[in-house]
Amino acid sequence: MRCTLDSIFEVGFGVELRCLEGSSKEGGEFMKAFDDASALTYWRYADPFWRLKRRFNLGAEASLRSNIRTIDDFVSHVIATKRRTTAKVRNDSGKEDILSRFLVESEKDPDTMNDRYLRDIILNFMIAGKDTSAGTLSWFFYMLSKNPLVQHKLAREVDEVAGGNNNNNNNADFIQGITDTTLDKMPYLHAALTETLRLYPAVPIDGRCSEADDILPDGTRVKKGDLVNYLAYSMGRMSYIWGDDAQDFRPERWLNDDGAFQPQSPFKFVAFHVIYIYIYILFAGRPIHLFVSFFLIEGRKEGYVIIT
Repeated sequence: MRCTLDSIFEVGFGVELRCLEGSSKEGGEFMKAFDDASALTYWRYADPFWRLKRRFNLGAEASLRSNIRTIDDFVSHVIATKRRTTAKVRNDSGKEDILSRFLVESEKDPDTMNDRYLRDIILNFMIAGKDTSAGTLSWFFYMLSKNPLVQHKLAREVDEVAGGNNNNNNNADFIQGITDTTLDKMPYLHAALTETLRLYPAVPIDGRCSEADDILPDGTRVKKGDLVNYLAYSMGRMSYIWGDDAQDFRPERWLNDDGAFQPQSPFKFVAFHVIYIYIYILFAGRPIHLFVSFFLIEGRKEGYVIIT
């Protein structure tokens, strides 16, 4: 998770957080505060007295308030620093990041796109990319360790596409060779990651709020304002949706006869539904593909072993 958090901040906000190497005290404090705040918010579901504790600033609610203050201070510092460098970034479009673009747009409507709005943007991208990327990578390598044939196919594809740098162990040259163009030429890698999300979705349970009275296909009546939950984890393993081999890890199900990636309907593959698909492809997807490509090349001569 330290690695994915560093990637998110560098790609999305142009900030080197350095959580993985542990050289940034502020970055480490921010990461801990963010993780603790997420856990404390979740436990509100199990604590019927959390509102009372919040009112008197007691126990977990006192800790949550302190963590939120740490998060706000850090993000505010990031935004303020970015504001000072916006002009330079604007003149160097090759280094433009997502936060810089929002800052430029905020000049058109400063009342709406204020610092609080930008803070929420940063935290939303973090929530969308941090744990989802780390969890997906963990399950992906777990599935590779159980399916060495898939591992071999992936390494061969990366070898063929990235090509040329495999025998000299020049990692810098290899990373430079992984671009949007080369990643688009790795359909099997895309299929394997998508198959991982089918079996182990980053958001295993999610829900929607009904905007109007309705009747579901099975006859269930839904009132306006009702919360309708669905389990992406279970849906990804249902044989009547995915076939008799629904329990099997088979990336080929995502490829057409020509070997090109074939996406499924978002109503069938709900692991990253609607806005999640956009965020995943734009933000989390590229760092994942790059990390996996590099890891496959580094470990192409060795098999992965499950440690229990």
